[in-house]
Amino acid sequence: MIVAFALASSGCAALRTEPTREEVLQKILPSAVQIVVEQREGRRITSGSGVAIASRRSPEGSACFVLTSGHTFSGLAGKTEIFAVFGRHLGEGRKARALLVAWRDDNVIDLALLRTEIDGCAAVPPAPAPTLGKPIWVVGFPLGRQIMLSSGVVSQIALDAPSEPAGAGRLIVDAPVNYGVSGAGVFDMRTGGLIGVVEGFSTARVMAQGPTPSWYIDVPVPGQTLVIPLTDIRRFLGEVEQAGLLPP
Repeated sequence: MIVAFALASSGCAALRTEPTREEVLQKILPSAVQIVVEQREGRRITSGSGVAIASRRSPEGSACFVLTSGHTFSGLAGKTEIFAVFGRHLGEGRKARALLVAWRDDNVIDLALLRTEIDGCAAVPPAPAPTLGKPIWVVGFPLGRQIMLSSGVVSQIALDAPSEPAGAGRLIVDAPVNYGVSGAGVFDMRTGGLIGVVEGFSTARVMAQGPTPSWYIDVPVPGQTLVIPLTDIRRFLGEVEQAGLLPP
């Protein structure tokens, strides 16, 4: 009886098809990229988060394409130096100069595409369109500091019309984020595939007391993180003639 039980347990282990939690994290963490925008003399202006989506051979060796938020560069394009920092989950990481290939920040889309020359680009593959309740991870750099991993579920899929397919509208996840996480990758917790990037979050205004408040602060509303889905990302990449970076 003891031998039979051991064989049965071994058979169950052999049938496992989904990666473990640790395997998924090893897949997604290297794809997280910290974005740093500096003045010519080296002073940091702003920072954000990004995710590596593709790697291509280039005359210099290897080109890595990183997706991030467009509003990070609003009003700054052409006046600053842009850097992408890879491997921040292991420490200080590797800082590489980045080229702003394309960016857009309007009422329709808020995305930017960067290209940098670096070896070991850990691009993450796309995931199928998510469903309500799908467990997810967000990996970003709040306030331009250390890497942060937060978890949650897809809490809303906002379709434009009843005929729209799943994943065609904006997504909302309940994973907590903060300033600096815009552009971060949002990943399927079970497979590690990319389902979108953080667009922003809903905020609530906290004001000083008194008849004429002297100050206020906008704070993130928990559970209302807005995500740009792959359908919009592919549309953006197609518009800038880079559709081949993200396979269907």
